[in-house]
Amino acid sequence: MNTPVEGFSKRSKAEKIDWIAKQYTKDPEASKRILEKYWNTDPKVQKLHDEFIENTISNYYLPFAVAPNFLINDSLYAIPMAIEESSVVAAASKAAKFWLTRGGFKTEILGTEKVGQVHFIYKGEKKKLYSFFEELKPELRKSVSDITENMEKRGGGIKEIQLRDLSEQIEGYYQLHCTFETLDAMGANFINSCLEQFAKTLETKARSYDNFSDEEKNLEVVMSILSNYVPNCVVKAEVSCPVSQLNAGGMSGEEFANKFAQAITIAKLEPYRAVTHNKGIMNGIDAVILATGNDFRAVEAGVHAYAAKDGQYSSLTHAAIDGDTFTFWIEVPLALGTVGGLTTLHPLVKLALEILQNPSAKELMEIVAVAGLAQNFAAVRSLVTTGIQKGHMKMHLLNMLNQMGATEAEKQQLVEHFKYHIVTNASVKEALEKIQSQ
Repeated sequence: MNTPVEGFSKRSKAEKIDWIAKQYTKDPEASKRILEKYWNTDPKVQKLHDEFIENTISNYYLPFAVAPNFLINDSLYAIPMAIEESSVVAAASKAAKFWLTRGGFKTEILGTEKVGQVHFIYKGEKKKLYSFFEELKPELRKSVSDITENMEKRGGGIKEIQLRDLSEQIEGYYQLHCTFETLDAMGANFINSCLEQFAKTLETKARSYDNFSDEEKNLEVVMSILSNYVPNCVVKAEVSCPVSQLNAGGMSGEEFANKFAQAITIAKLEPYRAVTHNKGIMNGIDAVILATGNDFRAVEAGVHAYAAKDGQYSSLTHAAIDGDTFTFWIEVPLALGTVGGLTTLHPLVKLALEILQNPSAKELMEIVAVAGLAQNFAAVRSLVTTGIQKGHMKMHLLNMLNQMGATEAEKQQLVEHFKYHIVTNASVKEALEKIQSQ
C-alpha cells in the first residue's frame, strides 16, 4: 500500500524520482530511466527548467513547430506553435497559404485594459462608504507608488479604481474594481501586488475614518486578485475576398460562401456546436500562446467567458456576405505579455519570439488572433466540404533571480529574505544589488 510522504519538496531530485518510482510504478528502474532520458543534456539548462516550478523530476516535451506564409497587415510571418494534436499545424499552414493570395489577414487592437478586484464586506451606511471611498482613492494610488513607478514611466499603470455595490447579491458585499494598463507585460504579478496593497490601505484607513461607527470601521477584506476575464482587452482579426475566389471542395465560390456562413450561424445559435467550434479556434491560439511562454489557461478561461457574455455560449467567429464580398472575422480577448515570466528564461520561448520578430504585446495579440481565425477557417472549410476526418510571486522569485544572474549563494540568501518581504521586480533587484555591494 502506498503511504503519505513528509517533506517531499525538501528532497533532492534523485530522492524524489526514487520515491515516486518505487511508490507508484511497476518497474521503478525503467521509470527512472524514462525520467532521466528527458533531462536536458546541458546541466545549466536543466537546472533552469527545474526551477520553473516545484517538485520537478523531468521535462515533458511537446512538439515545437512553425506554420509559415501568414501575411498579417502586409508583413509575412512564420508562426511558432507548441501542441501535441495532429493536423493543427498543417491546417493553420493551409489556411495561411489560402489567404496569402487573397489579401492576407488584417488586425485591429480594440482595447488593452486588464482588471483586478478587492472583494470586501461592509455592513454599514452606503452613503458613508461612498464618501470614504472618494477620500480614499488618492491614498490608494499613493500607497502603491513604489510598485507602479516603473510601469508609469513606460506609460502604463492604474487606469481607474471604482467602488462597486453588490450588496443585493451578498449582504454587505462590495468591490474595488480596478483597471490597469500593463503594456508588454501580461501583468498578473504587478496587478496582484497593487491589489494586495489596496486591501491593506482600505482596512487601515477604514479603522481611522472618523465618520465610521466601530462596526463600520471593521470592514473585512475577503480577497484581492486579478481577473482573467478581460472583455476590454480585445483584438480583431479579419480576412476578406470576392466570393468568386472561394471555390473549394468542388463547390463554386457562391455555394461555399453560403454554406460556410451557415455553419458559422449554427455555431452562434447552438451551444453544443459552439463549444467544439471554439475549441478548434483555441487549438491555434493555445499553440502559439504556449510556444511564446504565455498562460494558455488564463486565456482559455477569459475567452470562454467572453463567448458567453451575451447570456448564451456562442461562436467567437463571424461571417458575412455583402454583395460579392465574403468577410470572416474574430474578436477575442487576449491578455498576453512579451516581457517577464518565461519570455527571457526559456530558450525556445526566446527563439519563438525572435521568429516572430520580437513583437510587442499588442502585436502578439494580433498574431495569436490570426492563428485562431486561420485554424477555424481550416476546420469549418473541411466540415462543409470534405469533412473533418480527412484533413505567483514567491514561486516566481527564483525565475527573477536567475534572470538577474544571481549566484547560488545569493539565491539562497534572498529566498530566505523574501519569506518575510513582498516580492516585486524592483524589491528583488534592490535586495540583490544590496547583497552584491556588500
